[in-house]
Amino acid sequence: MARGWESKTVESQIETAQEDAARRRKPAPTRADAELQRKKEGLLLSRTRVQQDLAHARNEGYRKILRDALSKLEEDLAALEG
Repeated sequence: MARGWESKTVESQIETAQEDAARRRKPAPTRADAELQRKKEGLLLSRTRVQQDLAHARNEGYRKILRDALSKLEEDLAALEG
């Protein structure tokens, strides 16, 4: 049993070393890239929230506001990606 546990530990260490090496090979994102990613994540979160609100909204006036907001979010996301 001890030998099996030891081999699992060695296997885990090898995997960790490989993951660390792969992470080091990737260049760090620039400040602009990081800001763009944060902006995109914020828009995606907002879109998800508006979609959830729209699914539960009953008032037609509020639903129109949510549809307009969703449309604007989609435009903003498209502008970031394009």
